Amino acid sequence: MSKLELSNLTFANLAKKFGSFVIVGLLASNAYAGVEEAKKWLGEFDKSTLSKDQQMKELEWFVNAAKPYQGMTIRVVSERVDTHWYEASVLAKAFSEITGIKLIHEITGEDDVVKKIQTQMTKGIKLYDGYINDSDLIGTHFRSNAIYPISDFLKAGDKVTLPTLDIKDFIGIKFTTGPDKVIYQLPDQQFANLYWYRADWFARPDLKKKFKEIYGYELDIPENWSAYEDIAEFFTVHVKEIDGVKVYGHSDYGKKDPSIGWRFSDAWLSMAGVGDKGLPNGLPVDEWGIRVDGCNPVGASVERGGAANSPGAVYALKKFDTWLKKYAPPGAEKMNFSEAGGLPGKGNIAQQIFWYTAFTAALTKEGIPVVNADGTPKWRMAPSPHGAYWEKGMKLGYQDAGSWTFLKTTPEKRRNAAWLYAQFVTSKTVSLKKTIVGLTPIRNSDIMSSQFTGMKGKLGGLVEFYQSKARELWTPTGTNVPDYPSMSPAWWRTVPKVVSEGLNAQQSMDELAAYLDRELERLSKVKGLKCPPKLNKKTSAENWLKKPGSPKAKLENEKPKGKTYSYDTAIKTYE
Repeated sequence: MSKLELSNLTFANLAKKFGSFVIVGLLASNAYAGVEEAKKWLGEFDKSTLSKDQQMKELEWFVNAAKPYQGMTIRVVSERVDTHWYEASVLAKAFSEITGIKLIHEITGEDDVVKKIQTQMTKGIKLYDGYINDSDLIGTHFRSNAIYPISDFLKAGDKVTLPTLDIKDFIGIKFTTGPDKVIYQLPDQQFANLYWYRADWFARPDLKKKFKEIYGYELDIPENWSAYEDIAEFFTVHVKEIDGVKVYGHSDYGKKDPSIGWRFSDAWLSMAGVGDKGLPNGLPVDEWGIRVDGCNPVGASVERGGAANSPGAVYALKKFDTWLKKYAPPGAEKMNFSEAGGLPGKGNIAQQIFWYTAFTAALTKEGIPVVNADGTPKWRMAPSPHGAYWEKGMKLGYQDAGSWTFLKTTPEKRRNAAWLYAQFVTSKTVSLKKTIVGLTPIRNSDIMSSQFTGMKGKLGGLVEFYQSKARELWTPTGTNVPDYPSMSPAWWRTVPKVVSEGLNAQQSMDELAAYLDRELERLSKVKGLKCPPKLNKKTSAENWLKKPGSPKAKLENEKPKGKTYSYDTAIKTYE
């Protein structure tokens, strides 16, 4: 799930003004709604793939489509991410003035958003008219019968749906589509979890020479985990200091709290190579280690055909634990996500294997140690290295997709009005400007635009990644997970015990698998659940490990020779 409630993001400092639970209410009288108000806002939407005439046609459609709903007060809610601050503080006001619909866009914590939508789904209490909710819940949504699908809005025609919405232009639409081919959510913002490194250090001839003398290959972007480990050791153990400053070859965190959960559920096992081949998620076994038979989850433990405690999963946890303790800055074991998030920006970290691209804005600010005097970054992002169990055809990392979600319990008229706002903030009239502000692109047309392309030198590889086909390998949690809210705590309650409670990696992953199996068993008894879990009977682990695919048998050599490649090759490798 998305995690970036960061005080140093562009709009996030508004939180200090409004408090920990933020309401940005922007009201407009319908007396002022109309085409003239739309024309006034065109200056704000100065970056668009549409011409001014095309933008005005879209805005005129919103003016007319909103007439049955003028004067209504509509409430929507989202988490604290730069993109949503822009929506709440700018786009909500624009929508209100143009349409005459009084729009209140609330900003709160991610966990609170999940609690609110879960409450409305399970108890039928109407809290909000629309939610921006992570697509990680797609497995929950398509099974629940509580979601009003985007597909139903599209079928309703242009009375409620923008004719130029262009659903195929959304790069994450497959993430929000169920196995039944129904679109349940509309992507609003996306960011990936990539490899981050100090490109200036990696280019230094003295460091390149020293690395090759020790390891026998070039210091460059690591293609596999073996190279990442060698580079981590190189900077921490052999380089030690650069320009009189102590440096580290790795950055991470290990405190047992909810933030360590997404450190793993956000596809760490997929990077290791735990699941099966398949995009956007492995089938029949996904990156959580959950196996499905058709659409029915049948187990997470190896004894049931899952992979949560398989040799590859144990390998993934061992590497996390080893690198954290040997190569990260002192105290990292006791840090959470927020505490460790600022470490790369201090200027003494050589690389980070698990880095969210939504940090781009924070790490491109002038005057910080990782930005040059001319405003260009000293660092770059690149495709993540893969573990020893990874195979071509598998996903290689995580991509967050905060997406518009609507519930059947919301009265139709209110739901339609909220749907207009969702389309407004994702329309081609608005989306490119929103992308440039928040750096969380959702449309292919925006990504390939000359305006976004022109930002290449300033964003450390964000543009290049999203313009490449490599982005297809970075995907959110998929439909194998039948109830994300109840199952996601399994990760932080079990996995970090290897760091904090002295368990070994196998014991921690055994606990994870058992936790997930218990939740699957509980869900199998929930009435009315579409594609409910039907657990396999336990058999010996050996019985499953000798079969093709996941779970995979233990490799004889889990640390093959390190491989590195150039940035251009890294981007093109996955095309």
